[in-house]
Amino acid sequence: MRQFLLLLLFIATFAHAGEIPPYQPRFDRARPVIAVIGNSTSTEITDFMLPYGVLKRAGAADILAVATEPGWIKMNTGLRIKPDLDLATFDRLYPQGADYVIVPAMAHDDAPPMLSWLAAQGAKGATVVSICDGALVVANSGLLKGHRGTAHWATHELRVEKYPATTWLSNVRYVADGKVVSSAGISAAMPTSLALVEAIAGHDRAAAVASDVGVQDWSTQHDSGVYAPKFGRNLNIWLTHFTDSWFHRAKPVGLPVANGVDEIALAYTSDAYARSRRNKVLFVAANTAPVTSRFGLAIEPDHIAGTAGAPDDMLEAPDNVAAGKVLDKVLARIADNYGPRTAKRIAMEFEYPGFR
Repeated sequence: MRQFLLLLLFIATFAHAGEIPPYQPRFDRARPVIAVIGNSTSTEITDFMLPYGVLKRAGAADILAVATEPGWIKMNTGLRIKPDLDLATFDRLYPQGADYVIVPAMAHDDAPPMLSWLAAQGAKGATVVSICDGALVVANSGLLKGHRGTAHWATHELRVEKYPATTWLSNVRYVADGKVVSSAGISAAMPTSLALVEAIAGHDRAAAVASDVGVQDWSTQHDSGVYAPKFGRNLNIWLTHFTDSWFHRAKPVGLPVANGVDEIALAYTSDAYARSRRNKVLFVAANTAPVTSRFGLAIEPDHIAGTAGAPDDMLEAPDNVAAGKVLDKVLARIADNYGPRTAKRIAMEFEYPGFR
């Protein structure tokens, strides 16, 4: 009987996850307008870069990097990128609003100007898509009230307590409920972004992008499941986090960046190494000019190679690996360098089901 009830719960969870509704053209636009937002204090790099890179690959929408205030967008790894627009400029150029807004996890998730702007975008008919704990931003804007949602496993209890008007689902990669889409931990950005490509441009285009990045599936299914949840607090993970944070000094390491660097590979590599707590990742380029990523983001390097202050130790980004598989390679290297428990802890932080 217990197994039967668990099976019903499992089926019900995915039945309620929903699908992102197909894109309906508005305002005589030839293509949808998608704003990927970030702030100048700390924006989760994979939450931001992965949807940007996937959606740009699809070539089916106008993708804009939008800062919540004037100036650079700063990532949690320290990387700084130059946005296309800030909120005020976006409103001036697109008074009818975005078709989709991508909301990463970020610091100051209750900043009033950003929350007002998000609420206004929702009122104008935009579909708001949160990545990981970007759901806290969306919840603070009021747009998740009365909806189903999800976010990183570690904030589930907080969300249930703080936002009781939202039905929070677990053990699911993403949840689509009308004009609000939310996703689980960091790595859920991949299936969510591919599902968004499918909604905009159809299954074949999504499948082509998935093949390009080395991904076979973008369903809502999460292999943590209800039988043996894979993600959650446990003593081994807590102890590994403690020892990585307090018994080891974060050593500066350089990550080379050059024109054409892939956004997804850059995000996965820098994010995972920074989360090791053993490294402070610095971005090193050949000269002082901003680096232009594969799909047009202007990146400000921290150091110039071979100059005073540049790190002596350099990270090697995985070569000849599809962007969606980079995290596997990086976690394997971290396991070799710092031990499998550290790699598993990082996979847990990414809520990444692919790493064993």
